[in-house]
Amino acid sequence: MRIGITCYPTYGGSGVVATELGIELAALGHEVHFISYSQPFRLSGRDDGIFYHEVPVASYPLFEFPPYDLALASHMAEVAEYYALDLLHVHYAIPHSVSALLARQMLAERGRRLPFVTTLHGTDITLVGLDRGYLPITRYAIEQSDGVTAISNYLREQTQASFNVKRPIETIPNFVNCDVYMPVEDQAHRTKECTRRCFAPAGEPILMHLSNFRPVKRVADAVKVFARVARETPAQLVLVGDGPDRSQAEWLAHDLGIHSRVHFLGKQDRVNELLGLADLFLMPSEMESFGLAALEAMACKVPAIATRVGGVPELIDDGENGLLFPVGDVEAMAAGILSLLRDPARLAAMREAARKTAQRRFCAQQVVPQYVRYYERVIGEKRRS
Repeated sequence: MRIGITCYPTYGGSGVVATELGIELAALGHEVHFISYSQPFRLSGRDDGIFYHEVPVASYPLFEFPPYDLALASHMAEVAEYYALDLLHVHYAIPHSVSALLARQMLAERGRRLPFVTTLHGTDITLVGLDRGYLPITRYAIEQSDGVTAISNYLREQTQASFNVKRPIETIPNFVNCDVYMPVEDQAHRTKECTRRCFAPAGEPILMHLSNFRPVKRVADAVKVFARVARETPAQLVLVGDGPDRSQAEWLAHDLGIHSRVHFLGKQDRVNELLGLADLFLMPSEMESFGLAALEAMACKVPAIATRVGGVPELIDDGENGLLFPVGDVEAMAAGILSLLRDPARLAAMREAARKTAQRRFCAQQVVPQYVRYYERVIGEKRRS
């Protein structure tokens, strides 16, 4: 198949999933065309079968805000026609599904069929889509999509309830390449050498957090949890990513007197080589429709200490492959971490369970074929209509 993919190319779960999906599809022999305003940050540009098309957005004095959604629709139609795409797959409903709908209509005028699939990722439904200014167009774009998927059962049910959507929505979970995200002991020797000594020279436990540092991620809670842990045992905290709450987290670490043990790494391309260095992963989010960062950590044999919100319980079995707590309960999270650090046998068992969960349910080999079958079904239904 020839598949067009549109996503936000920035540091965030929907862009990561879309990019990784494109890479996996290309590895299976499909031709993948990314259409966006900049190259997705996890796309190396060296993968066979992958092409990138930048969307040019004109800036005129008349436009206070450049109309990216219209430029995107026009470019989608051009790429689809020139490269004979079989299907568009758009990630994050606003504005991508609306642009895909316009592209489909433009091509239909010329007798060209172009079905599109919309994948819902979370805040496009729970935050942006529920804004009264966007709710009608979000609902319309979902209803008009030729196929709709959600990354968790929670998000599927939330969408159906909040938008009164009648059309079927298929749950296809997020995934991880288990041959890329793996325990440190299975990685190349060079990875092990740069290793824990960079962050924990005395062999202390390492806690890690990875996100886009937006308020919903509650990065300050990760720092507060670590401060309580550090009072009881020597440890180090590694924070990967960047965003609006980074400065707040930095000053909090300073005010709590733990800044010498908190490492802010900023955005990193090869997070798979970092996650496996941790003993535990912190995800204290206000909301997660799935929890991709936790899955990436689990594939590296690192259990997640997370909040019981959204779709997270579909990934983490409390007490088996990680621990779940109420949002904001930093005391309980710290106590849970300390109990694991003081019980090496339990922590080791939880590490094994985390890896097995990723391997059995969320590896690319299990999930990507679900997308391929869904594409084939949508294309077949479109041809019959």
